[in-house]
Amino acid sequence: MNIHSSLTPLISLVAGILILVMPKLLNYIVAIYLIVIGIVGLVGGGALHLG
Repeated sequence: MNIHSSLTPLISLVAGILILVMPKLLNYIVAIYLIVIGIVGLVGGGALHLG
Protein backbone atom coordinates (compact mmCIF):
# COMPACT_ATOMS: atom_id res chain seq x y z
CA MET A 1 0.00 0.00 0.00
CA ASN A 2 1.43 3.36 -1.04
CA ILE A 3 0.65 6.52 0.87
CA HIS A 4 1.19 9.77 -1.04
CA SER A 5 1.33 12.87 1.11
CA SER A 6 2.45 16.41 0.51
CA LEU A 7 4.92 17.95 2.95
CA THR A 8 3.85 21.54 2.30
CA PRO A 9 0.78 21.64 4.60
CA LEU A 10 2.65 19.94 7.43
CA ILE A 11 5.62 22.30 7.19
CA SER A 12 3.27 25.30 6.97
CA LEU A 13 1.42 24.19 10.08
CA VAL A 14 4.62 23.74 12.09
CA ALA A 15 5.98 27.10 10.89
CA GLY A 16 2.72 28.85 11.79
CA ILE A 17 2.69 27.39 15.29
CA LEU A 18 6.34 28.32 15.86
CA ILE A 19 5.67 31.90 14.72
CA LEU A 20 2.74 32.17 17.15
CA VAL A 21 4.78 30.76 20.04
CA MET A 22 8.05 32.58 19.30
CA PRO A 23 7.46 35.65 17.10
CA LYS A 24 11.13 36.72 17.37
CA LEU A 25 12.07 33.70 15.23
CA LEU A 26 9.95 34.83 12.26
CA ASN A 27 12.90 35.52 9.93
CA TYR A 28 14.55 32.17 10.66
CA ILE A 29 11.30 30.22 10.35
CA VAL A 30 10.48 31.81 6.99
CA ALA A 31 14.00 31.19 5.69
CA ILE A 32 13.98 27.54 6.78
CA TYR A 33 10.48 27.07 5.34
CA LEU A 34 11.53 28.42 1.96
CA ILE A 35 14.68 26.30 1.88
CA VAL A 36 12.78 23.11 2.77
CA ILE A 37 10.01 23.78 0.23
CA GLY A 38 12.66 24.45 -2.43
CA ILE A 39 14.50 21.21 -1.68
CA VAL A 40 11.27 19.20 -1.64
CA GLY A 41 10.24 20.76 -4.94
CA LEU A 42 13.55 19.96 -6.60
CA VAL A 43 14.18 16.49 -5.20
CA GLY A 44 10.79 15.01 -4.45
CA GLY A 45 8.63 16.68 -7.04
CA GLY A 46 6.46 18.04 -4.24
CA ALA A 47 5.32 14.68 -2.87
CA LEU A 48 6.61 12.31 -0.24
CA HIS A 49 6.22 8.63 -1.09
CA LEU A 50 5.86 6.43 1.96
CA GLY A 51 5.42 2.69 2.05
